[in-house]
Amino acid sequence: MTEFSSDKADAIQNVALAKALQEHNTLCTRCGICVSECHYLARHGHPGTLAAEYDPDDPDHLARAFECTLCGLCAHVCPENIDPSRMSLEMRREAFLRGLSDLPEHRGLRKYERTGNSKAFTWYAFPDGCDTVFFPGCSLVGSRSETTGKLFSHLQKIIPNIGLVLDCCNKPSHDLGNHVHFSQMFKEMHLYLNEHNIENILVACPNCLKMFSTYASDLTTRTVYEVLAEAPPAVNTMNMAVTVHDPCVIRHNIKTQNAVRQLLEKTGNKIEEMVHSKERTICCGEGGGAGNIAPDLAEKWISQRLEEAQGKPIVSYCAGCTNSYNNKTTTGHILDLVFETQTALTPQHKVTRSPFTYLQRLKFKKDIQRRFPAAVTRERLFTASTPAKPAGIVTKLALVILLVALAVTAHQTGLAEYFEQERLRAFIQQYGMLAPLIYMLLYVLAPALFLPGLPLTVVGGILFGPFWGVVYTIISATAGACLAFLVSRYLARNLIKKRLNGARWRQLDQQVADQGWKMVALTRLIPLFPFNLLNYAFGLTGIKFSHYALATFIFMLPGCIAFIVFSSSLLDLFQGRVSPTLLIGLVLIAAVSLLPVVYQRIKKGKRR
Repeated sequence: MTEFSSDKADAIQNVALAKALQEHNTLCTRCGICVSECHYLARHGHPGTLAAEYDPDDPDHLARAFECTLCGLCAHVCPENIDPSRMSLEMRREAFLRGLSDLPEHRGLRKYERTGNSKAFTWYAFPDGCDTVFFPGCSLVGSRSETTGKLFSHLQKIIPNIGLVLDCCNKPSHDLGNHVHFSQMFKEMHLYLNEHNIENILVACPNCLKMFSTYASDLTTRTVYEVLAEAPPAVNTMNMAVTVHDPCVIRHNIKTQNAVRQLLEKTGNKIEEMVHSKERTICCGEGGGAGNIAPDLAEKWISQRLEEAQGKPIVSYCAGCTNSYNNKTTTGHILDLVFETQTALTPQHKVTRSPFTYLQRLKFKKDIQRRFPAAVTRERLFTASTPAKPAGIVTKLALVILLVALAVTAHQTGLAEYFEQERLRAFIQQYGMLAPLIYMLLYVLAPALFLPGLPLTVVGGILFGPFWGVVYTIISATAGACLAFLVSRYLARNLIKKRLNGARWRQLDQQVADQGWKMVALTRLIPLFPFNLLNYAFGLTGIKFSHYALATFIFMLPGCIAFIVFSSSLLDLFQGRVSPTLLIGLVLIAAVSLLPVVYQRIKKGKRR
């Protein structure tokens, strides 16, 4: 048996993945039960073998996990109670951390999610006394806008003060491994609901149920099918033999599964269960975006479901699942049978197809805005911020390498005589204090105008030398950071607050409240946030200005010294000389650049 080595574990950036791989390699007995149930595992092997052979440096291993539908059937049938689908999800997150998850096959899915979160497609409407909202999701409104409207009208009769939220739960980002984006977008929505005293969520989409139940456990989340089973509208009977496809994402939600069957019985239909139903249900093939990566596997899932249906109409309660089967056999959504009984499961029943689903969603929003008065409304303007990446460090080191290369080139081509350092500094000294004053003024304004400070730092070292270069630069850099802070706190607070309304900035505010100046120290030493935006962000927090200014001065100093010392002897290279000062500067830059790596390793060690 292949062992999962400690070297592989150390190379993995996602701690949860390392733990899952070790667990599967150790506990999986290779019994083959899950393999016999899953087309993905039948192709790629036992979960324990996948874990043992996993190579985080092999792009094929990272990409393979995107063929898994994340349906969870493997976990349900596993006698050892391990969850291979969770391991696949963590592999996807590892791919994202390594910059290898932006697959072209998923562009449409990511665009679909961004559209669902956009100002044009979102709408929050809370009437007075609202503590419950209907969250229909994306697919239902697009494919069945009229049915969604009838459903909402019925819910209003049952819950008079019910509100409405048109938005995306961001499950695509979640399943594609971009947990950072998902967390920020979902958290902002969750906080907004909390701020407006929303306690209950009624969802129509099983995927939305999964997200709210998992990541908003303080809210009570139910499906509309449970509500309809308790208080159904008047329906006509159909008297047909049908079978039910339970969406895999909520295979263990017995209440919803039973409620759907109760509704089917109220419409007079006879239910004939398939081999794989309820907790043993299979995926429609599109789960987790897998159908985009492995359409042949998706066809196998569909073919298996059609074989089990044995020609009977398939009824589901996921708009996405019904869309997967609709072109293959007679398929209907449970809401079709409840609100469109006369035409449901007949050729006369029309369902909107993409791209016209987008128009239907816009139309539904416009109609609901016109006929549904609310005390609180909003269109969503929030956009998740992009996390800081180590590329910033690489950029700085690349700039150093470029400067050295230019210096060597200048020396080889004879241009060095135009860059004689002593002559240049003598020329600057002719202007007395005017030169450093102009330099410092430019540096003070740079953060406020979102101009990069590093080029100015290099110029300061060249023009003023290691001592005065550091003095002028650290004073002006601190003054510029303080200017941005004061503008944010006293002059343009509301404007800046609108721009910095992401979950990451909320988290910074909380961390400053808990740790005070220590957060200033950390963010000055470690580039976790964009530097210029950070100056404004601190102005929105409760930190004292004196603490902010002092911590900024002290903890920007190491980086300032490193780059000034290096650049002060840079022109020596143009003359073909490598001075001790230049070497010291290179060592200092390397030390400062390694701080984020050390910090991440310390964080990783604590998480273990």
